[in-house]
Parts: sequence; C-alpha cells; structure tokens
Amino acid sequence: EVQLQASGGGLVQPGGSLTLSCATSGFIFDDYAIAWFRQAPGEEREGVSCISNRDGSTYYKGSLKGRFTISSDAAKNTVYLQTNNLKPEDTAVYYCAARLRPGTVGWFCRHPISRDDDYWGQGTLVTVSS
Repeated sequence: EVQLQASGGGLVQPGGSLTLSCATSGFIFDDYAIAWFRQAPGEEREGVSCISNRDGSTYYKGSLKGRFTISSDAAKNTVYLQTNNLKPEDTAVYYCAARLRPGTVGWFCRHPISRDDDYWGQGTLVTVSS
C-alpha cells in the first residue's frame, strides 16, 4: 500500500520555525520526485519546494528561497521541509506528493496538478499567528 504522511505542522508565531516531514512507503523512493505544495484558505494550491530523488535537484518558489529548505533521507524514505522566519502568509495546509516522471522538479512544482498516477498525502496544517 502506498502511503505518504505529512506531519510537523502546528501553531507558530511569526518569525518561528517548523520542520515538516513527509514519510513515505509502498513505492521505490529513489525513483520519484517529491513535492511540497500548500493551499491557503480561499487560495489555489501552489508549489513550495520539490526534490528529485534520482539526481538530487531541487526547486523553490522564488519568494521562499532562503527561508525554506528541502532535504531527502533515503534511509528513512522521508523528505523534510525546514521552514524558517515564518510569516502569516505562510499559513496553509502543506501537502506532499510523489511523481515517478516529473519531467523536471521545477515543472512539477510550478504545475501543482494531480495526475492519475501521482501519490498524495493528507497534508499538515501550518498556522502562523500571534
């Protein structure tokens, strides 16, 4: 059974940090690209950061580069998203997704469309508020 489980969200004050985790099982982790998407209330889903487990290439939404860091741990089949200096506009449900043939991680992240053979987790809520 394929599973992706996003965790690590919660309530944090502006300027705070959270580490989000995407624990996966049921597929060959090293063959897939993993994406972090987010969706804020009333907004469309957008790409945050993505990583290829084939070659290690990464992509970040331009406004987040420098604050967020994506990493992958093949031994644990887990991808992490370190979020720093969080802002209220970062409030969203953060989802992780896996795609076998992403084209490029940049394309995958810039086009957050679910395809029939993608795998998605349930998401974890990040709330940034004072």
